[in-house]
Amino acid sequence: MLILSRKPGESVVIGENITIRILQVKGDSVKIGIEAPRETTVHRQEVYEAIMQENRAAAKVDKDIVSLLPSKIDE
Repeated sequence: MLILSRKPGESVVIGENITIRILQVKGDSVKIGIEAPRETTVHRQEVYEAIMQENRAAAKVDKDIVSLLPSKIDE
């Protein structure tokens, strides 16, 4: 893990096209801005973990449900 100290207005660059800028430090809270290409997803960690949990749950398909699916789909 890289650990850096930054002041408001300073930035960190990741790769060629992601910039993280410190916007404000107030008490124990830091406001950051993230500039990244549209195709790059950016989530807070708790949101990302919820998405991953939902994806894992969706991937667990009950075999009884699968047996109810038609064996051949008409074209």
